[in-house]
Amino acid sequence: MGRFFRIKLRFLRFLRRHRWITLIVRSFTIFSAAFGGAFGFISGILSQRKDYDPNTFAIGVSFLFALACLWIVTLGIRLRLLRRKLRTIATHNEAMADRNWELQEAEQRVRNLFEAQGDLIVLRDAEGHITYANDAYCELAQIPRDDLIGSKSVLKVLEQGDTALESNGTRVHDQKIEGALGPRWIAWREGLVRNDAGGPAEMQGVGRDVTDRTESERALSEARDQADAANRAKSRFLAMASHEIRTPLNGIIGMSGLLMDTQLTPEQATYVKAVKSSGDALLALIEELLDYSKIEAGKIDLEHRAFALSGLIEEITELLAPRAQAKGIEIAAYVDEQLPPQVIGDAARLRQVLLNLAGNAIKFTATGGVALIVEPGIWPNEISLLVRDTGIGIAPEAQQRIFREFEQADERIARSYGGTGLGLSISDRIVKRMGGRIALASTPGAGSTFEVSIPLAAADTGESAGFAAPDLSGRSIMLVAPQGIETSLISRRLQRWGAQTCMVPDPGVAEALLPERTWHAVLIDHGLGTTVMEALANAARTHATHRIVMFTPATRQELLASSAATFTGYLVKPLRAASLAARLTASPDIAAPSLAIDALTEPAPATAPAAAVDKGLSILVAEDNEINALLMRSLLSRLGHQAVITTNGEQAMESWLSATSAGTPYDLVLMDIQMPRLNGIETTKQIRALEAGQSGRRTPILALTANTLVEDRYACFEAGMDGFLIKPLDREKLEEALAGLAASRHIAA
Repeated sequence: MGRFFRIKLRFLRFLRRHRWITLIVRSFTIFSAAFGGAFGFISGILSQRKDYDPNTFAIGVSFLFALACLWIVTLGIRLRLLRRKLRTIATHNEAMADRNWELQEAEQRVRNLFEAQGDLIVLRDAEGHITYANDAYCELAQIPRDDLIGSKSVLKVLEQGDTALESNGTRVHDQKIEGALGPRWIAWREGLVRNDAGGPAEMQGVGRDVTDRTESERALSEARDQADAANRAKSRFLAMASHEIRTPLNGIIGMSGLLMDTQLTPEQATYVKAVKSSGDALLALIEELLDYSKIEAGKIDLEHRAFALSGLIEEITELLAPRAQAKGIEIAAYVDEQLPPQVIGDAARLRQVLLNLAGNAIKFTATGGVALIVEPGIWPNEISLLVRDTGIGIAPEAQQRIFREFEQADERIARSYGGTGLGLSISDRIVKRMGGRIALASTPGAGSTFEVSIPLAAADTGESAGFAAPDLSGRSIMLVAPQGIETSLISRRLQRWGAQTCMVPDPGVAEALLPERTWHAVLIDHGLGTTVMEALANAARTHATHRIVMFTPATRQELLASSAATFTGYLVKPLRAASLAARLTASPDIAAPSLAIDALTEPAPATAPAAAVDKGLSILVAEDNEINALLMRSLLSRLGHQAVITTNGEQAMESWLSATSAGTPYDLVLMDIQMPRLNGIETTKQIRALEAGQSGRRTPILALTANTLVEDRYACFEAGMDGFLIKPLDREKLEEALAGLAASRHIAA
């Protein structure tokens, strides 16, 4: 069937192409039919045969006439159908003409749009000949359109940018083109398009002038590079300045410390303390500047380790207690027991922030005190740390300004209290780096509250809290102390433990309240006076199970042995929660007074580390600064060790080789990093290279450096050093490092 249809289709196509054949066939057929009919009709009329029947002949003629009428009717119907089709075709042709006119208008509009817009449009065939170019392209090429069409003309490229290929095959790239008004950056998008059905594909290029954007991006990139270079230069400058300042500062602080160990007159001791205090203040300023530079350069790294939150807060409180007590104000801490005992975070950075906030609170508080309160935050795993004081407060207009660099509340405060204005800025950036925030609420003349909210997840270490909170339900405890921050926090903690707390600032009222009930404990503040304290303790003997005195380390000598016998225990302010719980749960039968007296006496001075070992260490010191070298010799000699001083890396290398060759190698090398001729890093690398080919013990090498940047520490470890000591040298850290090395040497022996 399909074959017959194809043959018929081909035959019809052949006839349409050769219409004269169809005309001849139709004419011959009509002529044959007319001639045959007429001939038969005439022959029938003139026939003389006997079998001729006129009736039959009439029937035949009628039949032929009927066929002719049927043919005429068929032709009429077909003609009517053809007319209807012609009207339909005419209507369709009219619609097509309208559509064609609309398409021509749309094409003209699109062409005008292409011509009017600023984008460059060009079409090229497979051989690269231009088939179309809009006015913008012709203007940039400076060639008329008639000359461009059919040519292989290309624009003059001054610089080629990066090229990218999209998933749909479009090629995207930038070019710097020479133009009549100067070089222009053009962003091209090139892809294949088909303009005519069945025609070959052409390459269409659409270019947009992005000169302003490119120049802006390059200007921003250059500005960023310059800013990075400036930051690097600033970091190098600060590192260099830190090294150059720390080196003489190491001599100032170290020598003043050695001088304080000698016999001095009171006036000389005052002067030496002033020198050491000034050196410490200068060191703190340098640390702030270096921290600020690290934060600005984005080089601050946060640790994620488990630490005890309660222990950290109490350590900070105890560290700042001498400063607060020297000003006659209180400092106390409270950590909510709902918080996990161990959290994960950067304990060192958190300590830095809280020390800054609490230190500022002490500095700006003359009466009252400072409280560190730690509570659960408003979000899961969030902890809120509040530093509250009763100081001078901060004006509302200055509360946002103080978090900016080198800013303080006002010039009067800066002159009166000093400071660089960097501490709060550094703290704010550290807290934000930890994912937290700092909020401030302050009233001038009434104090301030800084709230640090940071996410600290609980650490799953399996360790329990440092102490078990006692159950004091139904027990009465009296606090006899002046109304203050620490008293309120102690009362809050006791109530949390279930105790019924009674705070009485007046000793007379307290003595009158003693017979009213049986008291589990009476806590008496030494600040009420020794006489009042003793009288109240004696009156409470028959009414209270525990009689506890609270005092500061500075006033412990005022507690006499006779008065201490009336107490069952003592607590040193600021109070630790574990100590308070231990005193309240201790058995009253234990003779605590004698223990208290022993604890209140001055401890005997520790035996010098040199006495603990039979022979000191042999130490090679590489230090180019004469004052620092003298300081190291004096410190090591006082600690019972033998020191050999060299002033550069070459001398240190020669001394190490000589000692090794003689069979008496050094026990330790203290290596300065920045030295003439051969620096400490290169000297250490050479020593490690020589040790790599020898058997035996590796010589410990500690860096003596004034550079505190992380990359400097990495350089020390990569060179093969075992640790570092930061200048100004901390005598206790040096003693600890040497003691550990001496112990390991004896164990190895």
